[in-house]
Amino acid sequence: MTDIDTSAVPSGTGCVECDEDGGFWVHLRRCGACGHVGCCDTSPGQHATAHFRATGHRLIQSFEPGEDWFWDYVDEAVVDGPELAAPDSHPADQPVPGPAGRVPDDWQQLIHR
Repeated sequence: MTDIDTSAVPSGTGCVECDEDGGFWVHLRRCGACGHVGCCDTSPGQHATAHFRATGHRLIQSFEPGEDWFWDYVDEAVVDGPELAAPDSHPADQPVPGPAGRVPDDWQQLIHR
């Protein structure tokens, strides 16, 4: 797949934009083209999709422990993809939603369903 760079390392262990603005996420997604880690569409910020819209990087992979599926934003479908550079998920001890200490008590009222 030409839209994936298997050598691009993740941008961090959490959503870049949520970390910058003090927000929280439900699940994390990793860009297959550049390694940007953003939050899923259930999360308040929906930063993985915003990254796709800003860059055109169409393929993301789950950045959750034990998950290796890819999503293609253009075709709106789950697709197969290659193994990406390590690490392949956020740390297993990082809570979901996360990160620890930033998830508000009313988080379920703040997410997209």
